[in-house]
Parts: sequence; structure tokens; C-alpha cells
Amino acid sequence: MPPENTDWSDHRKFLEEARTRDAQDVLSPFRSRFHMPPHGAGEALYFTGNSLGLQPVGAKDIIDGELEDWKRLGVEAHFDGRRPWVSYHKEATEDLAELMGALPVEVVAMNALTVNLHLLLVSFYRPQGSRTKLMIEAGAFPSDRYAALSQLRLHGLDPAEHLIELSPRPGEHVLRTEDIQDRIAQEGDQLACVMLCGVQFYTGQWMPMREITQAAHAAGATCGFDLAHAAGNVPLALHDWDVDFACWCGYKYLNGGPGCTAGAFVHERHANKPDLQRFEGWWGHAEARRFKMEPDFDLMPGAEGWQTSNAPVMNMAAMLASLAEFRAAGMERLRAKSLDLTAFLESGIHAVAASTGSRLEILTPSDPAARGCQLSLVAHGHGKALFEHLTNQGVILDWREPAVIRMAPVPLYNSFSDVAEFLGILHAGLRGDT
Repeated sequence: MPPENTDWSDHRKFLEEARTRDAQDVLSPFRSRFHMPPHGAGEALYFTGNSLGLQPVGAKDIIDGELEDWKRLGVEAHFDGRRPWVSYHKEATEDLAELMGALPVEVVAMNALTVNLHLLLVSFYRPQGSRTKLMIEAGAFPSDRYAALSQLRLHGLDPAEHLIELSPRPGEHVLRTEDIQDRIAQEGDQLACVMLCGVQFYTGQWMPMREITQAAHAAGATCGFDLAHAAGNVPLALHDWDVDFACWCGYKYLNGGPGCTAGAFVHERHANKPDLQRFEGWWGHAEARRFKMEPDFDLMPGAEGWQTSNAPVMNMAAMLASLAEFRAAGMERLRAKSLDLTAFLESGIHAVAASTGSRLEILTPSDPAARGCQLSLVAHGHGKALFEHLTNQGVILDWREPAVIRMAPVPLYNSFSDVAEFLGILHAGLRGDT
């Protein structure tokens, strides 16, 4: 919490509190392991790891190593490189399994998020008889909604009749657990699949994933999640929560770089089901005989059986550098810092609002257990002009229509001082100071 009675025209006490916390932060050394964008003679205040994570310092060496193997070995690097390309995706397996709360057999690094979502829905959205409906949240990220609509059309189903979109109660911004559970139970034997986000991109709500999964299974439906904003942000236990499937991207909190290889999770109980419908490709074929070029598909067990193509090595290399930092930091310590850092930001926003007489509305749940690091802010009466002021002052945030400023203090590389400096700039912008 910031010091009481902070004078926001001169918030030195708040800055002092931030510096004290930074000095006590055991994770503070990790900041130097990422490249912070410059601003003027110093560094920008970067709060957009929920859109694109920062570049790990170690990424260049790994990418350079792959380029050197390509130069030195050519095609032979598939088997003789320092990290053989033929099995490159396996370099990420253990770390991804740890982050997802999964068994190694349940995860694989592959493709892009929406590609993986389609591949998984082919398997886990299987409308039959009266059980035809697919459930997403209203206001889902557009790519998720487009995927859902096209999957329905693939089965010859009218989205107007077979797509269920969950909305918050009137006047509220986030979904209540009991409302999700009740709607799932209400749909009952008409529901084929529940496919929701893990953390909602617009509001920052961390969905009650265990409870949703239990409710879906009780209704006889499969359950999966888009973890774009959850992977590397919140602690996950996909195996223990009995989630059927999930997918995520690698470029947000996982810091793998633009367009980085994504990932997929499939629960162990689906590991050996050759009769489970899927789109098949060469890289999902039995590894030991893959190069025999056999005409009939022989399924690999686990999530690797959903692979269609070999790993994009250069695209995946940077993510390996970031996963090493997650391994060193530990998700438990990252979550502990994240809770403190976001609470520090939240309380500061309230203090700024009180000091300036501004109406600053945080859409994200106030309950720390129902959010990751992101806060979604609506500055009533200021709109995009405030966002532009912050940008001009070296604060890198992002704007989501119609009126939300998203900010994500990432525990791997953001500090309490970053937050304090941002709040001072926010205060000045609301007052109209230049």
C-alpha cells in the first residue's frame, strides 16, 4: 500500500516506499536479464508484457547458435546440431509442463495459438444428436470467436442456434462463478464443449478454471481453455483440474518474441486414443518410424500426437531463453511478487483518483485470486487523450476499444519503482500538468 496522505503533486514518499520494496525484492536481478526499451536518456516504463513480452538477454546467443549450426551443418543440424532440430520442440517440454501444471506427455510446443485451437476443437468439439452447443464467453478475443463460429459451420450448424456466449450480469464487467456453473447445468445434454479463456484479455479476470471444468464434465461436455493471457502469468494446474485441452501463445508473458511458437495441452487420459478424431500430420506419426515414410498414420501418444509439422526452430529459440528465466525464478515466487506489485498499482490508482477528483474505474476483479497481473482501467472523461499523454511520457501500455487502458506489471522485469513513476505521470496527466 502507498503511504497514507500522499501528496501526489510531490509523491516522494510513494517513490521511497517503492525503492524500499525493490531493495527487498529477491527477483529484482531478473530485470537485467531482459532488454527494456529506451525512452529519452533512460528507459521506458513497459507495462505491455500482456501483449508482447520483452526480449530475454539470452535469446540472441541461442538464435545465433542455431544460425551457426545451419551455416556449419546445413541439413545435418537436424540430427547433429547442439540442439538437434528433429526434436527441437522437446527442448521446451519440461519447462512448459511445469508452468502449465501438467505432465510432460500432456504438453507440446507447436504452431500458433489459433491453429492449435482449431486442431483441438476438431478433437474435442464433436457434436452428436442433441448435444451440439459450443460455449464461449461474450467479448472473447476475436480470434477465439472466429474459431468457434467456423467450427460450428464446419459441422453444418447455425451459430445463432448453437453458439452460447456467457455475459456478465447487467452493470457488471466480469462473470460470476455461480452464473457460469448455472448456465452450464442449464444447457445440460445440449452442451458439447465449453471453451473459455483462462484470463480474459479485456477485463483481466482469471476464470475459475477448476470449477468450470467440473461443471462441464458434470454436464457431459468437454472443457478447454485459451491460455494466451494465463500462461506465465498465473499458476496453473491443468492436470489436477482435469482440463481436457488448452492452448496458449508464446509471445506474451512467455517472452518468446513476435509470432513465437505456441503450445497445446491435452490431458493424459486422452493420450492414447487413436480413434479420437484429429487432423493428422507427419510430425504426429510414431517418432521411431517417422522417417520410414509409411503410408498409414501411427499416432504418437500424448499431446505430441496433435503435431502436424516439424518445429520452427528460429521461432522457438528465443522462447527457450525465457523459459530458462522462469525456471530460475520459479512460478511460486513470481506469483507472490505479482500479487504485491499489482496490489501496489491498484492502491496507487485509487490514491491518484482521490487526489485528482477523477473517476478511475478498474474493470479487473479486486479479488487477487480472480486476476493475474493485469489491471484494466477506464478513465472516465479522459479517454484516449490520457493514453496518448502516458505514451508521450514514455509509458508503454495498450489501448483496447472502446475505452480501456490495459497495464500489466510483469514480475519478471517490472519493479515497484516502475509503478510509482507511472502513477506520478498518471497524476500529472489527469491534472493537465505538462
